[in-house]
Amino acid sequence: MESSNVKVRNITMHVKRYNIGAIEKIVFLHGFTGSSATWDEVITLLPSSVEILTIDLVGHGQTSKPTDFTRYYAEEQIEDLHELFQLLGWSHFTLVGYSMGGRLALAYAAKYSVDKLILESSSPGLVNEKERVTRKQADELLAERILSEGISAFVDFWEDIPLFHSQKSLSMEKQQAIRLERLAGSEVGLSNSLKGFSTGIQPSYWGNLEVMKVATTIVTGDLDRKFYEIALEMKKLLPNSKHVHISNAGHAIHVENPELFATIVKDIILKEE
Repeated sequence: MESSNVKVRNITMHVKRYNIGAIEKIVFLHGFTGSSATWDEVITLLPSSVEILTIDLVGHGQTSKPTDFTRYYAEEQIEDLHELFQLLGWSHFTLVGYSMGGRLALAYAAKYSVDKLILESSSPGLVNEKERVTRKQADELLAERILSEGISAFVDFWEDIPLFHSQKSLSMEKQQAIRLERLAGSEVGLSNSLKGFSTGIQPSYWGNLEVMKVATTIVTGDLDRKFYEIALEMKKLLPNSKHVHISNAGHAIHVENPELFATIVKDIILKEE
């Protein structure tokens, strides 16, 4: 594994590369409060015949945390990724995104070419204006809470929201690893991520789905009803898509069942065209 910091536009992005030189290539984008470390277990289960790139998204991990929240806009992050891929010489790859990272992966694929798209517990954003305003206000309040109360208090709150209840059945060792990853976050980075990349702020990509030809796999867990319903709606619109629904899993399938998630990824990227 090679870990490095890459200057992209006006920020520094922290990336990790595995199996450099392999023909098949795959990129992993983590969720809110996460980092590239969230993929560690899945990566150990993937073949060495695949080159893997993990990225700490802006405001997270060891990547820059700009103080201007507009630098976190979806449009900005799309261009960050595109310049990074160009710098690395990557033009053909599978793009995998989880939750927030899935929103970014979909947004990227709506503008630039990718070979295949894997969206884990993700959405194209919000169409309804009232819902957008409500979500924007809620995320702004949460952003201010992070700044005023600090990371530790925020993580106590965040790990107890219903979306992550299924993670309470994980081993204490795994729960602690998830907690430590969240605690390593930055108040400024997470706060501005909420302000700039809220589903109430980002463009809605629902209108893009019908014209997206990329082969897309949508993965959800049966304990995460909200994203299951979103996946069903997405599948209706995406012309070249399939929905994989996982039993006894919640929002973070790659954490709760890394073996199965890795198998899904392998089946997709190694499948003969």
